[in-house]
Amino acid sequence: MKTVLKILILFFPTLIVSGQDSIQQRLENSPRHQEWVVVKNGERPVHCFVVYPQMKEKATAVLVIHENKGLTDWVRSLADQLAEAGATTIAPDLLSGLGPNQGKTSDFPSIDAATEALYKLQPDQVISDLNAVSDYVTKLPASNGKLAVAGFCWGGGQSLRFATRRRELNAAFIFYGTTIHTKEEIALINCPVYGFYGSNDARINATLPGTAETMKEAGKTFDPVTYDGADHGFMRKGEEPDASSANKEARTKAWERWKAILNKLSTP
Repeated sequence: MKTVLKILILFFPTLIVSGQDSIQQRLENSPRHQEWVVVKNGERPVHCFVVYPQMKEKATAVLVIHENKGLTDWVRSLADQLAEAGATTIAPDLLSGLGPNQGKTSDFPSIDAATEALYKLQPDQVISDLNAVSDYVTKLPASNGKLAVAGFCWGGGQSLRFATRRRELNAAFIFYGTTIHTKEEIALINCPVYGFYGSNDARINATLPGTAETMKEAGKTFDPVTYDGADHGFMRKGEEPDASSANKEARTKAWERWKAILNKLSTP
């Protein structure tokens, strides 16, 4: 087996590079300024990963809400890609203080342990953390004052919930997150909401018709797009080495759409 592995490494080195390796390489080789900051929410410290775009003009800020896996390297890589597209990006670790020795996501012994802890988060604490992080990023000298929120999986549902709580948002992006909210909550949304979904995701997609109807009745903008053949999590799965063609295509199209919307949002 070792002999076979050596032959593969010798003649096909790219086959040995895992998705995790490519993500770490992107982060390490990025020309953009990346930094860890601690945002205080009262006495509670919230660890955040910030990436700045390379541009002369001030940029729109994008608040990225992670999946139920916590603030992983993939989320940090996505934040870097958003900065490459021209956004000042901040990704808070909402598991801050909940890991071993009051650590964050990277301190948990496994992804499963992080996920288990995440589902114990109190909804009001999540909103409070997101508000504190939003206040921080919009006041940065590199920010133009505009703010969008984007979330994935669990974070997708939280992005819509945050839109019902923060009126200063300029846009909300939901990536395959649940969208069930009351009419009273929907009425509080003050920005357009854009959805990104995979057709092979019946659990999440079952929430779309009701939300679309409620949003329409409330006079809110809800623009969902479903990508044929794509799975739940296609933004992450679509860049893995063994990604299906449908997930790859969905990710590419979703990025194009997302960047086009952000570009319009950033236009004075």
